[in-house]
Amino acid sequence: MHEGGNSEDGRVESGSAPSGGVPDGGMDQPEFLDLERELTVLFRRARAKQGEMAREVHPDLESAAYGLLVRLGESGRQRATELAAYIGVGKATMSRQLRALEDLGLVAREPDPADGRAWLVHLTEEGRGRVAKVREARRGRYVEQLSHWDRHEVAELARLLNQLNRGMEK
Repeated sequence: MHEGGNSEDGRVESGSAPSGGVPDGGMDQPEFLDLERELTVLFRRARAKQGEMAREVHPDLESAAYGLLVRLGESGRQRATELAAYIGVGKATMSRQLRALEDLGLVAREPDPADGRAWLVHLTEEGRGRVAKVREARRGRYVEQLSHWDRHEVAELARLLNQLNRGMEK
């Protein structure tokens, strides 16, 4: 079949890429419509699961704060401004979230030795333990849900999601 034609299943095959590297602008390409639909379902489910995981860490924990705890667990001590930039929220929102997490005993602040005016935020032992427990349970659910997948398929999915996430940072 020639470039840009329809495949046997009716999908349009890749052709030239006149618009930013996406064939025919991509807007009416079935694979991009499929991608948009599947990502919408994935994000909706992920938001719901994030709320569940946040409540598993602590019943009073806001859903949005779960990602913040995971980031601190993975990256260690960070300034609030770095966390705000990573999460994509403003300083006021970050301050409010950190105050709530401190009140719950999940994070603590300490002076930044590199800049006495700044503070570093880190997980407390309580926070580290609770987050680790929830993340371990979540990984267990992934193992169970994807047990019928080949391990190489799981690795490929992780690689592609990483590629997508890196592309969205630009």
